[in-house]
Amino acid sequence: MKQSKTKVHVVPHSHWDREWYFTIEDSNVLLVENLNRLMEVLESDSSYTSYVFDAQVSIVEEYLKIHPEHKERMKKLICEKRLFVGPWYTQTDTLLVNRESVIRNLLYGVRIAEKMGHVMNIGYLPDIFGQNAYLPSMFRQFGLDYSILQRGLYNDQVKGNLNFRWESPDGTDIKTNYIFFGYGPGKFLEPSNDYLENHLDPILNSLEELNQSTDQLLLPSGGDQVLVREKFPQTINWLNENDSKRSYILSNYEKFMEDSWRGTEFSNLIEGELLASQKSRMHHTIRSQRMDLKLKNYTVETKLIDQLEPLATMAETLGIRYPKAWIDQVWKQLFDVHAHDSIGGCNSDDTNEDIIHRLNKCERIVDGLINLIKKQITRAINAEKDNLIVLFNFLPKKKRRLVEVVTFSREKEVTIKNLKNESVSNSIIAQEYLSGGKQIVVTAEGEKEVEVKGYYRTTFIVDAELPSLGYLTLQMVSGKTDEVSASSSTFISNKHLKVEFNNGELCLYDYKTGITKKSLINFEDIGDAGDSYDFSPLEKDKEIIVSRGEIQYVEKSQLVEVMVLKHHLHLPKDLDERRLKKLSTQLEITTTVEIRKDETFIRIKHETENSVLDHRVRVLIPFVGESTWGEQAFTAINRPKENPRIKNWKEEKYVEAPLSIYPLENYVVAKGDYCLGVITSGIKEYELTDNALALTLYRSVGLLGRDNLAWRPGRASGINNKVVETPNAQLQKHLCFEYCIGLSNTFNASDWANKVEEYKKYYASYHLQTLNTFEERLERFEIPQPISSVPTDYSVLTVEGDVFISAIKKGEDGGLVLRLFNPSSEIKNYTVISEKYDIELVSLLEESMRNNLMRIVPKGYVTLKLTLKES
Repeated sequence: MKQSKTKVHVVPHSHWDREWYFTIEDSNVLLVENLNRLMEVLESDSSYTSYVFDAQVSIVEEYLKIHPEHKERMKKLICEKRLFVGPWYTQTDTLLVNRESVIRNLLYGVRIAEKMGHVMNIGYLPDIFGQNAYLPSMFRQFGLDYSILQRGLYNDQVKGNLNFRWESPDGTDIKTNYIFFGYGPGKFLEPSNDYLENHLDPILNSLEELNQSTDQLLLPSGGDQVLVREKFPQTINWLNENDSKRSYILSNYEKFMEDSWRGTEFSNLIEGELLASQKSRMHHTIRSQRMDLKLKNYTVETKLIDQLEPLATMAETLGIRYPKAWIDQVWKQLFDVHAHDSIGGCNSDDTNEDIIHRLNKCERIVDGLINLIKKQITRAINAEKDNLIVLFNFLPKKKRRLVEVVTFSREKEVTIKNLKNESVSNSIIAQEYLSGGKQIVVTAEGEKEVEVKGYYRTTFIVDAELPSLGYLTLQMVSGKTDEVSASSSTFISNKHLKVEFNNGELCLYDYKTGITKKSLINFEDIGDAGDSYDFSPLEKDKEIIVSRGEIQYVEKSQLVEVMVLKHHLHLPKDLDERRLKKLSTQLEITTTVEIRKDETFIRIKHETENSVLDHRVRVLIPFVGESTWGEQAFTAINRPKENPRIKNWKEEKYVEAPLSIYPLENYVVAKGDYCLGVITSGIKEYELTDNALALTLYRSVGLLGRDNLAWRPGRASGINNKVVETPNAQLQKHLCFEYCIGLSNTFNASDWANKVEEYKKYYASYHLQTLNTFEERLERFEIPQPISSVPTDYSVLTVEGDVFISAIKKGEDGGLVLRLFNPSSEIKNYTVISEKYDIELVSLLEESMRNNLMRIVPKGYVTLKLTLKES
């Protein structure tokens, strides 16, 4: 019920970008100065009741690195709820990163904030470019009661109240507020009649119209990197004396939400992802900007989540210490990368160089840890054999799959067998002779260089049944084996699929569905007159589409068949040449098409040396359909081919065109008379056009911001009072993109989750040898051996049921944590088979929950904590 007088909650805050057109070092220097002053103000003025520092705890850790002596001082303010931090570690983008990255960001943020005294009870994301559909569910599992957001809603979704319930696909909802005017309408709050009448009053009048069921209004009063407004308490007093219609309170987001929802149940329910660009810019095409950065992030995330964490968990059950401190360090560096500007790539060149450097450091740490653990396990295997090969399976499911294995041998003719000396199905897909180099030998006559005998580096594909969350031991021995060899044919195939090169084009035949796809791969190039935030078409420019290529060679073996093609795109060098219709530059794209035994999809890899400026390159896969299913977190989101709001967006004064260009996590499936699906390795942007499913490979642009884009009128995004050139964003370098294509008669989310498990590298291999000490980063160094004997084959546990794995890791407080999900629309039961562990259902925060342990709701997920039984 409305009260007689509107109550305005003025919330002083700072939105803190970790980096942007400035570097993280710039940000941290400013942070320390601003926090010093903020704490002085809060301590000296009791009427300054509270201040929100952007819901992230990274600022706490950065500040305490410089001033560890102020920890208790800061902790006191947080405990008293005068300084609000958390629940995030950093303000992450939620559509460009792995679902586990979003969860871990909250996990680290909540736990650190709790140790400092209080975690803000708000899932607060004021500035990210679109909201992940599962945020309500994630927030609730971290114990949060409320959410506050800015971007992603259409005006007609509000229905008379800025407070609503926001629901995830699994049916979990959270009490939410939409900050309609963003996070800064009260940034310049001042005690003057002119400000009250001409600026504040119109804003509050609008907010009153948009809040028909409550008299509680929210006025966020902050901005980017702002210093505390010291006079706000006096300003609040002045407003209370001079505005007869309203009362004002210096407040915080928690108090506002508690007061607003107390006694009022707002009935409006809004479901799923929020991508609307009516009121706030969504930057739909930022997901193809600086693809070098996004592809590297994908690589590091998948190595960390899909390989290192389950490998380290497996190793700990064998007696090897879990490298938690290292993993914590990698995660925190990734959280900096995942801040919305950082992973978006809409930054200065200096900042993006820092991000790439950070990702490279993370990858080196992850690679090194994987190397050490594989070696320590393999050296302890109880087998009196030389040249042991261990195949690791990181899924808790017994899997028959093809595993790549790199070996080193003096002999050219080698093969792989099991420990009983029985043949194992394998093919050599690459082999090269390497020089042994020279060795320094100390003799009585002094040091001498001695030539070392060379050896062979051989890459096998091995067909093996792997134990669930465990390993299988094989051996390399002398002998002949199947090898990939040149073929004069113009097709590759397995029992499910055939790809044929015919008259310059690829044709795909799917035997199960009976579907034939002609002209499978087409490249589209178009000028990009946009900026780091948004693609923008150049006026009067037309797409250049190349369908015909040249076959280079075909190679075949029992397990793998490969076809290599080249396409030549004759293009303008830059925007000036595009305006003149001049084609001076050739862009060459090499495409490798691979079909593996028994797989129901074809693997594609494109490589190019980009030498063109200001353009966008997409792959067009011919298809006529009406909608798509794009994976997001724990299921797939259904999206229309065209947003109906596109017809009147200019007349309705949308700030950005409501494009049907969408993000994806792992896959997209286009639906028409049949289904065409693509699983990508880091490609994050797609569009279903009238006649194709388009994957954006990359954009090349050289400006951080630009005014008046075709699909984004008005001011430049980002910093708009200075031209910031970003020549490195033109990506004049080698680029590589990988994905796979599959067909089906109907869409089934579980089927595509299965394909993702088959496509991604949830496995690793290791050859115990002494010939090469450079293949993996730490091979040439002595390392300790913490365990002396382990079995030749090993499995930790098995999960049975039509469910899928999101994470396997060590629990924050011990035990083994296993996260499972059900992407389908039906309840799924599952079983965890292990005699060693007691199993407990826990939240994402890894705290006990009371619920049905062995079932997952439609489109839901569960987190299990396994602890060793006392016996």
